[in-house]
Amino acid sequence: MKFVVYLAGQIHDDWRGQLIQQAEDKGLDLEFVYPQTEHDLSDAIGEKILGEQPGDYYRDEAASAVNNFRTNVLMEKADIVIALFGDQYRQWNTAMDATTAVNKNKPLIIIRPEELIHALKELSNKANVTVETVEQAIQVLEYIEQ
Repeated sequence: MKFVVYLAGQIHDDWRGQLIQQAEDKGLDLEFVYPQTEHDLSDAIGEKILGEQPGDYYRDEAASAVNNFRTNVLMEKADIVIALFGDQYRQWNTAMDATTAVNKNKPLIIIRPEELIHALKELSNKANVTVETVEQAIQVLEYIEQ
């Protein structure tokens, strides 16, 4: 059975590529969807579609509208959401996406380091599974297919 997995989290490193590669190495039948990972395009998409905006606030608002639309559409298609919280970047988008998954009643796996246990305790309580590593998240997905 093929599952669609939405990968929520920061876009500044290759954690998605590592997770996808591990899933492929294990032969898991998964399709992955995720936010726009090209940071400049994500920031500029509102102006690219709607034209130049009168200031940074409006530029961000226009981009947010399009990015949130994309997230909503892709998350609706997802069977499972994985939200990775790292400690290097601010995690507002990850928290928003994880909360959206909870509100949409999507099965949610949170990946977070030990240092964030306290900060994410309420959200972790709402998730179906909370793990500390990408490898552990893959093991959860692998278990579904057994």
